[in-house]
Amino acid sequence: MAGSALAAGIAGTATVLMIGLAAVGGAAAESQRVAGIADAAALAAADAASGALPGDPCERAAEVAGAQRASVASCVLDGLVATVTVSTAYAALPVHATARAGPPPLPGAPPG
Repeated sequence: MAGSALAAGIAGTATVLMIGLAAVGGAAAESQRVAGIADAAALAAADAASGALPGDPCERAAEVAGAQRASVASCVLDGLVATVTVSTAYAALPVHATARAGPPPLPGAPPG
């Protein structure tokens, strides 16, 4: 009888551990997905700011994010450099990622 209780306890513990690890793995994958969306949205905004794409830079970022089931939380332009933050939800928890895109700084210019 004690062996059955021990086996049930071990099986229950293993089940809870597997569910927890699956949730953590899913959250990590969602984090990487949102980072990719932020990168793409920032690139689209920077392209629009430079004139390579028509339209408003932040609207372009919102289009790219929306196509991937995310929304733009923040879009800031500094010249031709776009900094975009996108957000979505994973298991009812918010997930945010920020990316920056634009031309490289000039040689000798202070980092900014």
